[in-house]
Amino acid sequence: MLTAFLVVAFLTLSFDVAVGDVQFRGVNIAGFDFGCTIDGTCITSSVYAPLARLQGPDGAGQMLHFTSNDGMNIFRLPVGWQYLVNGVLGGTLDQKGSADYDLLVQACLATGSYCLIDIHNYGRWDGNIVGQAGGPTNEQFASLWGQLGTKYAAESKIVFGIMNEPHDMPDIDGWAQSVQAAVTAIRTAGARSQMILLPGNDYTSAESFVSGGSAAALGKVTNLDGSITNLIFDVHKYLDSDGSGTHVGCVSNQIDTSFSPLAQYLRTNKRQALLSETGGGSADPSCLTNVCELFTFIEANSDVYLGYLGWAAGSFGTDYILSMTPFGSAAEGWTDQKLMSQCFAANSSGRSTLTATAASAASTALLSTSTWAYTFSPAPVLSMTTSTSVPTSTTSTSITSITGTSSWPYTFSPAPTSVLSSLFVDLGKGAILSTSTVVHPLHIHNGPSGFSTVTTASGSAVAKAGARETGGNMIGDDECLR
Repeated sequence: MLTAFLVVAFLTLSFDVAVGDVQFRGVNIAGFDFGCTIDGTCITSSVYAPLARLQGPDGAGQMLHFTSNDGMNIFRLPVGWQYLVNGVLGGTLDQKGSADYDLLVQACLATGSYCLIDIHNYGRWDGNIVGQAGGPTNEQFASLWGQLGTKYAAESKIVFGIMNEPHDMPDIDGWAQSVQAAVTAIRTAGARSQMILLPGNDYTSAESFVSGGSAAALGKVTNLDGSITNLIFDVHKYLDSDGSGTHVGCVSNQIDTSFSPLAQYLRTNKRQALLSETGGGSADPSCLTNVCELFTFIEANSDVYLGYLGWAAGSFGTDYILSMTPFGSAAEGWTDQKLMSQCFAANSSGRSTLTATAASAASTALLSTSTWAYTFSPAPVLSMTTSTSVPTSTTSTSITSITGTSSWPYTFSPAPTSVLSSLFVDLGKGAILSTSTVVHPLHIHNGPSGFSTVTTASGSAVAKAGARETGGNMIGDDECLR
C-alpha cells in the first residue's frame, strides 16, 4: 500500500546544488564519410569535404557558431578508412587525404572543442569484416590506428572513435579483440591519456549494448597497464520507428527501453558511455519532444553518460531530414535548426529544467514508504542556489523546509496526503530524512554517486543501494522508482 508524504517548503542551506550537467554536447560534422555504405565500401570520389577552402560547405564556420552560440564543445568528424590510406588496406596514411582531413581536425581544435576522429566503415573494408576470416586483419586495423595515434598523440582534446556502427558481427569476442588491437596501437603510439570510444555490435545500439553482449566483451578491453581509464563505451540510438535514423518522426524517447537499463549497467560496473550519434526530424514536433526528453534523462544521469552528439551538420544541406546544419553563413550570420536550439544547445528551452533560489515560492515533492506511484515526463532537472549560513562541512542539520520553484509543472493522482514538518539533510550523502519515519527520501543531490545507506536521526537505516537520479532530485531508489 502506498503511504505518501507531501513536502512544502523553503530551503535554508548554504551550498550550491547543480545536477544535470553533462561534459559534452556536440554535433557530427559530416562530409569526409560521404560515399561510405554499411558494407564498409567507401567511394572516395564521393567525399564532399565540409571545408570552404576545399570548395565545400563551411564546416569550420559551423563549428565556431555551434561553440560560441550553442555551447557545443565536441565535434565528431567522420571519415572513410579508404580515404585516409588512398584505398590501400594496411597502407600508410595518404599524404593528401590525411592532410585534407587534418584541416578539419585543426579547424575543430581551433574552437577549443574536443575533436572525435571517427572511422566510418561499419566494422568492415569493402564488404569484409575486420578481424574475421577474409577481412582486414587486426594488424592492418591496428596499423591505421597506430598512425593516427602517432599523428595526434600530443593533442589532449583528440578523441579516438575506433569504428562507426559495427553490425552483424559473427563473434563479438572476436570484435573485442580487434578493438583491443586498436587501443593497444593508439596507446603504444604515445596517445596515453586521450579518450577512446569502444563501439559494440548491432550498430552500437544503446538498446542492445548489454543484452547483445557488447558491454561484457568490450569491458575486457584495457589500456597498456591493464586499466580502463578513458576507455568509454560508444553508443548510438535514433528515435524513429525502426531506430534507423531514416524517418522524420520520433516515436519514443527510448529512456525505458534503452537508456535507463544501460545507465543501471554502467553505474553497477563503474563504466561510462557517450551517445555519439542521435537525432530526429529537424523541426518535427514529435522529435522536439522525444529528443528533449531523452537529453533531460541523460543530463540527469551525467555520472554515467558523458554527453551526446547530433547527426548531422557539415556537408549536409539544411533540407536533409536530420539536418543540424544551420541556415545562413559566417558572413550573414547563422540560424539554428529547431532541434538544435530547443534540445541540443546548452541553453536550450526544450529540456525540462527546474531552477530554484532561496525565498522562492513553495514547490511540492512526493515521498513514499513503499512504492513510487508517479512518473515525470520530462524528468525534472534541478539547479539550486542558496544563501544562508550552514557550513558545507556540517554532516547534518535540522531544517523544516526545502526551496522549491516558482511553479511545479506536475500533478499527482491520487493526491499525496501528509506533510512532514521536520526533516534532516545529510550534506555528505544528500539525503533528506524524516525525524520520525523511515521514508524513501527526496534528495538534494550533493555529489555524483548517490547513496548506499540512509540513516535516520534515531539511527535506523534504509538499506537501499544506488539511489536513482530523476532530474536534479534523487527520489527513492532503483527498486521503488517506477
